[in-house]
Amino acid sequence: MTDQHALHTDVAIIGAGPVGMALALSLEGSGRRVLLLDARPPKAWANDPRALALAHGSRQLLERLQAWDAGAATAIDEIHVSQRGGFGRTLLTAADYGAPALGYVMRYKDLAAALAARIAPAQLRCECAVDAIEITPEQATLTLAGTTQRVTAGLVVHAEGTPASDPDVRVRDYRQHAIIAQVKPAAPHKHRAWERFTPDGPLALLPLGDDYSVVFTVPSEKVSALLELDDDDFLATLREQFGRRVDFVSCGARSSFPLALRVRSPIIQQRQVWIGNSAQTLHPVSGQGFNLGLRDAAELATALLDHAAADCGAALAAYARGRQTDRRFGMGFTDSIVRVFSNDLAPLRCARGIGLLALDLAPPLRHFVAKRMIWGARAWP
Repeated sequence: MTDQHALHTDVAIIGAGPVGMALALSLEGSGRRVLLLDARPPKAWANDPRALALAHGSRQLLERLQAWDAGAATAIDEIHVSQRGGFGRTLLTAADYGAPALGYVMRYKDLAAALAARIAPAQLRCECAVDAIEITPEQATLTLAGTTQRVTAGLVVHAEGTPASDPDVRVRDYRQHAIIAQVKPAAPHKHRAWERFTPDGPLALLPLGDDYSVVFTVPSEKVSALLELDDDDFLATLREQFGRRVDFVSCGARSSFPLALRVRSPIIQQRQVWIGNSAQTLHPVSGQGFNLGLRDAAELATALLDHAAADCGAALAAYARGRQTDRRFGMGFTDSIVRVFSNDLAPLRCARGIGLLALDLAPPLRHFVAKRMIWGARAWP
């Protein structure tokens, strides 16, 4: 029986972060009613200090949605990859791939603002936490917390963030934390990013404006001491880990978060699908997590458009099949890097050096890896 007091929509997206908003915009003009539900207050992202590493392929997807803010993006023209205390290095350059940049660094709040500017006000409901979801063959019914309001939908998309610990989520705790900070270099960065592998874990310097956004991976037992250091001592620790190629003159506020691989399987159920960090949360090494989530949104929209005349079950099945390769590559690539590079065993240090040297000396191998970092496992476009 139809609930006369329910709000009806075709696609209910839980989570109005960048991935959820990208999906909503990708379905624009499809004839489907789309509703974004977000537990946070309006513009909760406005003070988010995080920086995102966006592949050039992500820029292309955002441009199609008319949500690319070129003025807020800092281009990455080169990526220098090396290891501390060992030989071998690799240099990736945008010129090798006919792209204006390998990728970009943008503040989370700037990306969210560019996407939000394209969302129709009627499509977004803030401070609407979903308390329960009931699935029937005919529809999904969402009960909103703290109200009698209900939403019925043909499809529920979970895009609210890191998957919860439930039987469908596999978790691998890396026993590491990422320390995030913004530092000012002593010399212009010239749009070069650095990925430095240390015994403690990867250390990334990403150009952001005139500064670097630092992602400093350390064992969990070391994070508190590093956060308590004053700025001079923290910069000294960065210099010790990074080496002499780059120097720093000042440091902003620091924060940290624990690192784990969280993978949901399956990513589809009856009238439900999980995308972005709700489907997989990756280690930040190589910056693949958000880019993978953005491709989730783009491919889900394509599957829904390609199966417009069918029930959503056919679209979800096609989507799940189509995402297998990209998800496996993204998760396997980052997980392998963390496991191989986060130690100081001499045999592995030697093997890492040989691998980095092989990438540098064998362009086809280097291009294979780089193209999949830029466009995903199927090397778009």
